[in-house]
Amino acid sequence: MNDTLQYVIEILGTFAFAISGIRHAAAKHFDWFGGYVCGVAVAIGGGTIRDVLLGTTPFWMTTPMYLICTAFALLFVITFHRKMKWLQNAWFVFDTFGLALFTIAGLQKSLLFGQPYWVAIILGCITGAAGGVIRDVLLNNEPVIFHREIYAMACVLGGLLYWLLSFLGMPQELVVIVSFLFICVVRLLAVRYHLSLPTLRDVTGE
Repeated sequence: MNDTLQYVIEILGTFAFAISGIRHAAAKHFDWFGGYVCGVAVAIGGGTIRDVLLGTTPFWMTTPMYLICTAFALLFVITFHRKMKWLQNAWFVFDTFGLALFTIAGLQKSLLFGQPYWVAIILGCITGAAGGVIRDVLLNNEPVIFHREIYAMACVLGGLLYWLLSFLGMPQELVVIVSFLFICVVRLLAVRYHLSLPTLRDVTGE
């Protein structure tokens, strides 16, 4: 059951993150292949780093489904881009869904490999946030984790909630749903109300 749930979460996360990456590539006027490459980089980047740290074969190398899923995401964007122009917030929602889904996927896989919760939370954060960093590097944008808005911290908070609910004995499926919704809500509220962590003060005096 855990393996099935893990697979479903990673497929959904791949589709959501791939759309996010392809959308940003479209804003830079990339061609279809460039958009696909960007979508793949976002969709598999964080999970690949996680799997390397866990000492296992990267998840996308075990089945072509993730690459096929990204191709469907590209087809989706190409087909519906005109109809979705008025849904600008939809792009942000896809990115948020991908962030939450991959954070949970990273947590679960790390725990399946016997890692303690504190390690699983860090790897969950890497799984969720690293893809966005890779995307921004490819597109020559400031990495999203350096923005003032809450991004990676939503992953950390979601991971802590996942640990707490699991510790309290809540059923696994419910833990996943609640943690997913929590990460999404934190991210959405942070952007809606411009919530952020305090910025560092310039210590150079310049």
